Amino acid sequence: MKIVNRTQGTLLGSRVLLADTWWQRFRGFLGRGAPGAGEGILLAPCHSIHTFGMSFALDVVFLDAQGRVLDLRRDLRPWKTARGRAGTRYVLEVPPGTIDQTRTRVGDELSWASKQQVIWWSNPASSPGAGDGVRNYQ
Repeated sequence: MKIVNRTQGTLLGSRVLLADTWWQRFRGFLGRGAPGAGEGILLAPCHSIHTFGMSFALDVVFLDAQGRVLDLRRDLRPWKTARGRAGTRYVLEVPPGTIDQTRTRVGDELSWASKQQVIWWSNPASSPGAGDGVRNYQ
């Protein structure tokens, strides 16, 4: 799925996996190679992560239930932990440098679409084609 920063008009990831089961969240990037440009994992629900057993760093974005950025961790190295602020519901893990490249800041609004669900954080009443739909972010 794609993760879009609607506030900045940037694309954080074009090939992001949704990890919404206990096993998927536990596994995360363990046993996988470092993510390439556009790749990532969205952990849901989740409020903290670790990089134990990993050999690469990640940028980490902590989000509330409305997709608003609550906290950011740039270049989180292996064998570290990171916890979101109160209210964290989702954690997005992306390659190092993604936060800066996409100009993502605390307070920005992110949105994403999965197979059977479209989440529009700024205007829940909107839908694709309703004038506030997904644009082709580069």
